[in-house]
Amino acid sequence: MSITGAIVLFAVTWFMVFFIVLPLGNVTQGDAGQIVPGTHASSPHEFDLGRKMRITTIWAVVIWAGLSAMLIWGPWGVRDLDWFGRMDPEQVN
Repeated sequence: MSITGAIVLFAVTWFMVFFIVLPLGNVTQGDAGQIVPGTHASSPHEFDLGRKMRITTIWAVVIWAGLSAMLIWGPWGVRDLDWFGRMDPEQVN
């Protein structure tokens, strides 16, 4: 795996984990009973983006390390995902 491939894999992994972590543990203004005028009751009461980013980074590094190890040393590689034969060196156009 190249450096660029590793960076792209980490970015994709980070954002996928971020979108999973984002709604976890949210307390809405309606749940807290303190609705700010002009906002919806389902708006977050206290939203700590930094904490969610730290949790995301920790999980993303663990998942990324596993994916990278599988792609580098594991039984599967990128060529195993080539279902249409486009990486076959004999079929050069």
